[in-house]
Amino acid sequence: MTVGLTLPALAVIVYRTQGLKFFTSRRLLYAALISIGALIAVYAYLPFAASRSPLINWGNPRSLQEIWWHITGRQYRVFLSFTPAMMGVQFVEFSRMLLREFGPQWLPLPLAFAFAGFATAYRQDRTTFWFLLFIVIANLAYDLSYEIAEDKDAYYLPVFISIALAAGFGIRWLIQLTTAKSISLGKSYGVAAIAVLLTSATAFTANWPFNNRRHYFIAHDYVENLLSAIESNGLLLTQDWQVASPMFYAQQIEQLRRDVKVVDANLLRRSWYFDYLRRTYPDLIERSREKIEMFVEDLKAWERDPAAFKSNALLTQKISTAFLEMIQSIVTNESGVGPVYITRDLLLPDTTNGEVTRWLSQNYQLVPQGLLFNLAKDSGFHDSPDVRLETRGLADGTVRFEQDDVVNLKILSAYTSMLINRGRYLAAFNQHERAIIAFQEALALDPNLAAAREGLAQSTAKLSNP
Repeated sequence: MTVGLTLPALAVIVYRTQGLKFFTSRRLLYAALISIGALIAVYAYLPFAASRSPLINWGNPRSLQEIWWHITGRQYRVFLSFTPAMMGVQFVEFSRMLLREFGPQWLPLPLAFAFAGFATAYRQDRTTFWFLLFIVIANLAYDLSYEIAEDKDAYYLPVFISIALAAGFGIRWLIQLTTAKSISLGKSYGVAAIAVLLTSATAFTANWPFNNRRHYFIAHDYVENLLSAIESNGLLLTQDWQVASPMFYAQQIEQLRRDVKVVDANLLRRSWYFDYLRRTYPDLIERSREKIEMFVEDLKAWERDPAAFKSNALLTQKISTAFLEMIQSIVTNESGVGPVYITRDLLLPDTTNGEVTRWLSQNYQLVPQGLLFNLAKDSGFHDSPDVRLETRGLADGTVRFEQDDVVNLKILSAYTSMLINRGRYLAAFNQHERAIIAFQEALALDPNLAAAREGLAQSTAKLSNP
């Protein structure tokens, strides 16, 4: 999509160099035919790959309609919002990324050269100026209207590239400025070399702590910690992509714990995901086949015409009920062959899965085990070994993250909240010595956790005055 956003900038180059006559000539037709042919050649890979039934067949782009839905990001359009409030929030986020990308905030030297570059390009090379500016405008108009959580910085790459090119024009301006002052050629080259090195060094220095990942074991350890709490033939139900994504790799590539069934509740709203589940967990599908088939039938109808469901409360209620009954069937049937676990995100306030959350909370005791809740059918104490959590790079300073990085927002909070939940659970059943250890582990990851300090104080007091 961001490549397509460069078309206005390319049109500027054509207009500035060829004039309006190009747009009424056969050359435009030939260019269009070549471009469309290239587009078809590239995207023809999608139905070819899908026809081979890959393990993860995202979007299942086999028909023309499904290919169109896939390449236009149909499922993500709900995140587009052309409102001033939305764009204002996104602009603040963009500004923060921009300052980090091009040097420390106290010395944004590349940005200074970029502003100089835009100014000098406007005076000396108007075509290049409009080309770069249109890339920035078109890309920002799209990106500032698109709310996405974890990888927004990738969407700004065309803007960053344009700014980097403009910084090059700024350095050229500096070279021209020094030569205009009749200094020696050697000194002029020296100024240019210092400008290039200093500009590169500031950006490199600012980004190195965030891009150096030689000590990055967080995804690996996260999966290991999750799996260590799951007993044989267990089911893990989650809606956290930070769980489901590395699990795909660990189970399908590294072949770890293939006995564990991992189901992403959010992906259950995509019909192609059921093809994956049928191949990977055929027994699970068979045990809940009736409820799954009823939901998938409604799901495919929704995929064909979501507007019909949006305007019809009865259809919306029907598919919501079918979804809940399918989840109930899966959890109930799988609990007969092995333990069932959920991640904490399924218990967070969420209008999408609110009915599922209520049903789970009302029908099961949620027993914290490691980073998971085990669904227990009774209300008694369920003893289980305390899971030793590996947390390399998470909070020990060996890897650096922005405050709004997904590691801080989701991964770290998952560890600390589950340790607090574990401590509270143990304290509720007078296992205060073990509860103290859990609270201390949470505080080791984040010393500012008031809930952990409070739980630690209470359990310590209980031990002193039983």
